[in-house]
Amino acid sequence: VQLQASGGGLVQAGGSLRLSCAASGRTFRRYGMGWFRQAPGKEREFVAALSGSGSSTYYADSVTGRFTISRDNTKNTMDLQMNSLKPEDTAVYYCAARGDRFQLSGLDYEYDYWGRGTLVTVSS
Repeated sequence: VQLQASGGGLVQAGGSLRLSCAASGRTFRRYGMGWFRQAPGKEREFVAALSGSGSSTYYADSVTGRFTISRDNTKNTMDLQMNSLKPEDTAVYYCAARGDRFQLSGLDYEYDYWGRGTLVTVSS
């Protein structure tokens, strides 16, 4: 599966952005999905994960209550709605897919496919 993330940009603290991830292929629903991010000078970190059906979600503590992950299996897309953004959310955001569509994972090495990132910059 090929992935392409989009929707990044510059936003003020407290604002919102919606990231999207478009996937190729006809078996999108068979993949568990996730969002990760990497800030300048820092390691890549987990943001959110979603089961193949979209019924189960998992969030990093730092984004719980502010971010919402979702997917539309009819359109082969996954979104990340980001609200109440903070300067520390500034990073390149990546979408990723893994072959296990049931178990949620926050571990980047458990993901098989990665898209190019999209930059999110939150100004203070």
